Amino acid sequence: MKKLILLSLSVLFSLYVNAKSGKDFSWENSTVYFAITDRFLDGDSTNNVNYGRKIDYGSERMNAATFHGGDFKGLLQKAKEGYFLDLGVNVLWMTDVYEQIHGWMSGSGSINDFPHYGYHGYYPLDYTQIEKNLGTVEEFRELVDTLHSQGIRVMLGANLNDPGYPTLLDAVQYGFAETGLSEQAAAEHIRNWSFDEFFAGRLGWNGWYNRDWIRMPDEDWDETNPLEATLYGMPDYKDENRNNVKIPDFLKRKWKAEGKGNDAWVNPTARKLRKDHDWNPLQYVIAWISSWVEEFGIDGFRCDIVKNVGIDRWKELNIACNNALDKWRDKHKGEPGGDWIDRFYMTGDYDGASIEYMPEYAVAGFSSMVNFYFPKRGDLDGIVYVWQAYADSMENHKDWHPFSYLNNSYHRDADSSNMIDCASTLLLSPGIIQIFYGDETGRGLSDARFNVDSNQAFRSDMNWENLDHSLLNHYKKLGRIRKNNPVIGNGRQKTIDTHTCLRYNETEKVLIKLKPNETGIINVTGVFDDGAKVEELYTGQTAVVNNGGILFPSYENDIAIIKMVSYP
Repeated sequence: MKKLILLSLSVLFSLYVNAKSGKDFSWENSTVYFAITDRFLDGDSTNNVNYGRKIDYGSERMNAATFHGGDFKGLLQKAKEGYFLDLGVNVLWMTDVYEQIHGWMSGSGSINDFPHYGYHGYYPLDYTQIEKNLGTVEEFRELVDTLHSQGIRVMLGANLNDPGYPTLLDAVQYGFAETGLSEQAAAEHIRNWSFDEFFAGRLGWNGWYNRDWIRMPDEDWDETNPLEATLYGMPDYKDENRNNVKIPDFLKRKWKAEGKGNDAWVNPTARKLRKDHDWNPLQYVIAWISSWVEEFGIDGFRCDIVKNVGIDRWKELNIACNNALDKWRDKHKGEPGGDWIDRFYMTGDYDGASIEYMPEYAVAGFSSMVNFYFPKRGDLDGIVYVWQAYADSMENHKDWHPFSYLNNSYHRDADSSNMIDCASTLLLSPGIIQIFYGDETGRGLSDARFNVDSNQAFRSDMNWENLDHSLLNHYKKLGRIRKNNPVIGNGRQKTIDTHTCLRYNETEKVLIKLKPNETGIINVTGVFDDGAKVEELYTGQTAVVNNGGILFPSYENDIAIIKMVSYP
């Protein structure tokens, strides 16, 4: 009981400290936790089945891309336990919350070996309300407010390129195509169903998105031009269309049929956007997406496949989101997050992006692109030079920084047998670092790895029942050190040798030593003066500098992070 009381007091103190320090936050050196909400934790089993979906096909392989039950209540539970604070996290990026297509898409493309639902948030059906499998508006509001009270920013996804696929179940429910199926039959996975045939030939375009909204496969796609190409056969918004259009009939029928019975899931700010305006297609989408910022105080977006959408459209989104965030903050002065002054944050994603400075995107409001090229083998013998390049890039471009990761929802590249060292290379890196849910706990692959589309295995359920505690503790230690010493993420770097570098600014300096020799003295000449007391932050050991060197009795996990405690 005494341990529980002490733990509770510790969490409460952390909440207080983080809420007070929220104003001191900087995006450029933040620690982002990326959670696929549906796979994180099932906090409310009563919301697991909605819209007539089928979620259990009898095996892990067939359930590779069904909804698994994770929700806002699950994230909230862990937030209240202090899970994210213990990791040093100050940004939670959760997958998109917008209502997803109700039906399934063919898994593995034309092979169609499993049903693929929008559990990951990439297949939006209705931007004006929350996906019921995740929870209600008020549950989402409580989650965001709780995170804000802990000094944690909240990031969602923004995709201006495409709506979700048209599916058999949605076609039956909203009457935009003849299927010859009952609603129950349309909900079942059909192995020999062809999406290409349905999309190109049988859809009929009866009240779904028409040619004013999206490109059609028969004449409008240009696969040589990213702005006019389809991505995985998905419908493609005509972002170049500047003519006014009406909201598609199927959405109007949907909203009319739902009436007030859906109020618990409708974004209140988006309700006024459910009528025709003198807008072109992307103006509707931008208004719908930015309404979530205005209603809940969302702090940033990860923008998907940015090169498939015109840069001017991303700039429109950035302006709309900054205006929306200002409105939310004006309305919530004195409340958590209401007095923060950082601007709305946007990072971009496209295959093969790196830390390269992209001035045209910086002008459009972006501060980074998700860095696909961060080394993922845990190589302690070469990472110092990578860090130097990242720190130099930040020094040369004050409005741009790396956004690095080990694993994400499309790439499981990190060496799973060497995650301790992988974590060290990432969490001590300059710029933003992103932890993919379960990287810190040893989450394994699901049996979906045996499917043709093995990527689904990267999105297995969080392994709460079999955590790798030694790995988790390593992430916690490094995460808190990183958070408490911002110079690690945004300081300049001086490389001393293959395993040693100094991070510094005008007021702080931290020496990072990789693979320290337990019988050897660490040379700190020119870094710390003789007689200075220093602390090795990972182990908490202290030593006094003598003749330009320091020696600690022991080290853990091949790292030493050294900071001066007092002057000589």
